[in-house]
Amino acid sequence: MGIANLSYEEYRQKRVEENKKRLEDLNLVHLSQSLRNLTPKSSPLKKVAKPRTVEKKLVPVRRSARVANNPAPVYVEVSHFSPSPRVFSSMLSIEYNSVATGFCLVKSNRISSPRKSYGVSRSRDLSNRVYATDEARAYALEKAEKVVFRLEEEGYPTLIRSMLPSHVTGGFWLGLPADFCRSSLPRADGMVTLVDEEGEEYPTVYLARKRGLSGGWKGFAEAHQLVDGDAVIFQVISHSVLKVYILRANSDEDRKG
Repeated sequence: MGIANLSYEEYRQKRVEENKKRLEDLNLVHLSQSLRNLTPKSSPLKKVAKPRTVEKKLVPVRRSARVANNPAPVYVEVSHFSPSPRVFSSMLSIEYNSVATGFCLVKSNRISSPRKSYGVSRSRDLSNRVYATDEARAYALEKAEKVVFRLEEEGYPTLIRSMLPSHVTGGFWLGLPADFCRSSLPRADGMVTLVDEEGEEYPTVYLARKRGLSGGWKGFAEAHQLVDGDAVIFQVISHSVLKVYILRANSDEDRKG
């Protein structure tokens, strides 16, 4: 029977059967089924576990039988602040009475003082501190340079230091230039002797690493009444002996130290 004599439906049915046969020959039907089985299934949503609730039980507080029947203590905040020292010295202190029920107020004869600070020096009285003007400082340095010009003829190294408040009324620490320390002073910490124009000797601690005079310098400064602006000349007699000349910033006090 020819293709031309077949109806459309018969022709279509024949093509479908031919296609199925080809798929079976190529084993494509089973392959499609295998791929369908390999497709992962959508997993259901996980259930969120509810947090466990711990049941809280109220239990009586354990306490000693001696105080179980006593009333609860009353905690009252008492202000101790008073700007008056007289009132501050007689303020009340609160002491807890372990036998009685609560707090009791007891007068204290002791004077309550602020928190103690150990290792901290008391504040210095700086009311007598003298500050030099620029003119006075320059005047003292000019006089010192003239003296140094004369001292250089003796062949000893010299150094001029203009006094600052920290040198003579504050920390009493006299720092020295690094070049001067390396060339003229000891390489290690030790004692140097300051000799004034009257020949009086003042042993002083020299700190090589910090390059300055420490203990003993305060006594020298106070003994010679050094103030801000004074010019001090150090003449190196040896590594441990320094001759000291003082030129006053105030012309009215232009006297030997």
